[in-house]
Amino acid sequence: MERKINRGEKECEEKHSNSEGSEQDKDYKTSLITLNVGGYLYITQKQTLTKYPDSFLEGIINGKIMCPFDADGHYFIDRDGLLFRHILNFLRNGELLLPEGFRENQLLAQEADFFQLKVLSDAVKSRWEKEQLASRETTFLEITDSHDRSQGLRIFCNAPDFIAKIKSRIVLVSKSRLDGFPEEFSVSSNIIQFKYFIKSENGTRLVLKEDNTFVCTLETLKFEAIMMALKCGFRLLTSLDCSKGSIVHSDALHFIK
Repeated sequence: MERKINRGEKECEEKHSNSEGSEQDKDYKTSLITLNVGGYLYITQKQTLTKYPDSFLEGIINGKIMCPFDADGHYFIDRDGLLFRHILNFLRNGELLLPEGFRENQLLAQEADFFQLKVLSDAVKSRWEKEQLASRETTFLEITDSHDRSQGLRIFCNAPDFIAKIKSRIVLVSKSRLDGFPEEFSVSSNIIQFKYFIKSENGTRLVLKEDNTFVCTLETLKFEAIMMALKCGFRLLTSLDCSKGSIVHSDALHFIK
């Protein structure tokens, strides 16, 4: 008799436990929301979509805004499905985090306005304005001899990333300390200054080849910089010192997109 009672109590406890587990599973499943945004499916939690009161997504989830459903019963939003990942990441992280080289600020700002996320819209527009300002600012790179400023080259461009590309190439090659290349140099934000330049019959020698094995003259460096610029979509605006009579003999180059 005692064994039957214990078995009955155990069965009752198991049923109660299973019932609680089932309810928890049910609550968890109902907290997950699937959105079809422009043909792209996104699965996230209800609390993520309702993070910002009075937003478009919060209105849909809480029944304030009518939203159509797709054939599978998911909320359908006729917006840019690819850009929505940035909207969702903002809701998850609480800050604007975009991949390097992102160039669709205007489109993302429009999406943020549609979803009525003013904080995100302001952040995107601020980022966009900073990028436009930076693109208008002319930056430069100066490669010079610390003892003789006339020995060197200045490269001007309205794109800091291009200047950084040339700069990193020269620094990388300099650190490799190839045969006949000056070993001592200092690098600041806009200047690579060698303690001395190696002199030869053909002039000052520098390196800018992709394979890091070619020692070239300063004149060749100018041609390499021009080729790099053209490949990146820039054009040579002018030689800033035309009194030299030739780009090869000029002390500066100016690139612009």
